[in-house]
Amino acid sequence: MMTATEERETYIGMIREAMQSGARLKECCKIIGINERTVQRWNPLGTQSVRSDQRPIVAREKPRNALSEQEKARIIDICNQEEYASLPPSQIVPKLADKGEYIASESSIYRVLRQYDQLHERGEAKAREPKEPVTHTATAPNQVWTWDVTWLPMQVKGKFLYLFMVKDLYSRYGVNWEVHESESGEFAAQLIEKAIWREKLGSTIKPVLHNDNGSIMKSLTFRSKLHELGISQSFSRPRVSDDNAYIESMFRTLKYAPNFPSKGFKDLAQARAWVEQFMHWYNHEHQHSGIKFVTPAQRHHGQEAEILAKRAAVYAQAKLRHPERWSGNVRDWSVEGEVTLNPDKNRSAKMNTSV
Repeated sequence: MMTATEERETYIGMIREAMQSGARLKECCKIIGINERTVQRWNPLGTQSVRSDQRPIVAREKPRNALSEQEKARIIDICNQEEYASLPPSQIVPKLADKGEYIASESSIYRVLRQYDQLHERGEAKAREPKEPVTHTATAPNQVWTWDVTWLPMQVKGKFLYLFMVKDLYSRYGVNWEVHESESGEFAAQLIEKAIWREKLGSTIKPVLHNDNGSIMKSLTFRSKLHELGISQSFSRPRVSDDNAYIESMFRTLKYAPNFPSKGFKDLAQARAWVEQFMHWYNHEHQHSGIKFVTPAQRHHGQEAEILAKRAAVYAQAKLRHPERWSGNVRDWSVEGEVTLNPDKNRSAKMNTSV
């Protein structure tokens, strides 16, 4: 790492001043974050001036295998010919070889194109634009559901079971879940249909269903069932797990539960029983930090407002009894409002900047 001469002089001046006051060189170097040998190299014993870094100005011998300017010009000329303009170097090199010509290796061609600012989308291809995530906002239960499948290990090495899960975005409530020995669009279709039954959703209330890009999410059986039920489907961006963060967070909570079988499940029956017990705890006992520490079931069934109002009253009375113990307002126990899946961060940043 190169250090500017001005910066070196500053460090050396600080060290000299500290040593004149009785400090030791080793301790001075430790505070600044440099080595004693570095100080000796910058300021040799018996000299007052500080040496500049010679690396930027030293004369370097040109590598013997370096391309000449004429060869670079030839590469640019060939790559811009109509026959090769839309091709990457990985295809240009073998095409030239078929004609009995070799101008440079693929890596050298890439390097030359980069040097001449031509390493962009070739031909008429448009540069890829980042795809914005799908955004959904829920203001009440059963407006937006997220769902996914995760593996559950078995005691037999390399063998897994599959946990299918539907989660409500607004309440974090586990709407429906099933454990199977395999993945299939048929199982996924049954999962969603049973979730509709469990929630007693009529023809006028149908949630948006968000999922990733797995094969079963795109299977004909599954998508036909969604069409039959009148449910619209949305997808995460490919290879972006954060686009379905709420269900992924739930799976993490499940697999890091204290009683999760770290050595795997014995069989399908044990796995189903364990998941059933976990989901009862998660829905009805687990006070979720993202929804003001009420349970998902309490928020899902509209009980949170009364619970949070009682907490607010308890805090208000506590402050009245001992106002000297409160430096500010009591804790905010108001009901959490809308929940947004994949909020537009750029838009939020602009709004915060304009406020």
